[in-house]
This record gives sequence, structure tokens and C-alpha cells, in this order.
Amino acid sequence: MKLILTQEVTGLGGPGDVVEVKDGYGRNYLVPRGVAIRWTRGGEKTVESIKAARTSRAVRDIEHAAEIKAKLEAASVNVAVKAGEGGRLFGAVTPADIASALTETTGEAVDKRTIAVKNPIRSLGAHEVSVRLHDEVSATVALNVVKA
Repeated sequence: MKLILTQEVTGLGGPGDVVEVKDGYGRNYLVPRGVAIRWTRGGEKTVESIKAARTSRAVRDIEHAAEIKAKLEAASVNVAVKAGEGGRLFGAVTPADIASALTETTGEAVDKRTIAVKNPIRSLGAHEVSVRLHDEVSATVALNVVKA
């Protein structure tokens, strides 16, 4: 089955890529979640618009990604959340929360889809998250979760 990806899929490709996947994976997983659309001949215009939006949003080059990496790793990022008495959070810290905190702290726009959290953050204190800035550049950010 041929599909056009609308979002980043790890191990498969990025937005605007035309990929060939097994029928069940495309029909049951990718298309219902809105991660991909079916490929058609008229879909080339869609591919072009997705790629144009991707390049305008993406980090310009490796040097720019390295600059952003230095800013992110040097910054002390605090995320204020609601928590109970034992320091246990009501819910978890989401990548959207982390992205907004990084944007406020560093001034660089960080997309929530580039943030990788290994285990859900459900407690106060220091945590580490990974931010993929470029295909070859990834930053490890020290995150401090504090009670709001």
C-alpha cells in the first residue's frame, strides 16, 4: 500500500514522504490515526504543500541545530505542574508542556513532536528528556518539575 505521511513516523519517514507499507499497517494504524493519507496521482500537490510547510518549520541546517542544542543544554528548564502532597503529579508531564517551557526559557520554538520522553514523568524533581533538532543532532535537556 502506498501512503503519503503527514507526520513524522519513527523508522518510516517524515511529513511529505511517499512510503510503501503493508496493507494492514496502513489501513489499521497509520490512516485512522491521521499520520498518513492514501497515495493518489493527485496527491503530488499535497506532497508539495506538506514538504513546503516542513521546510519552513524545520531547523535550517546542522550549524543552526548545534546552536539551538547549546542553548537547550545550557538552560535550566522548570515545568510547573499540579501535584499532591507526596510529590505525585495529577497526570503526567506531556511533551506539549515541555515544549512550551523550552520555548519560554530559551526563546527557540521547539515542536512537541521532536521531544522524546522515555518514561512518563509523574513525579516532582529532576528529569532528562531528549529533543531531536535535526536528523544528526539531538539535545539532552535537564528538566526540573516543580509544584505549581
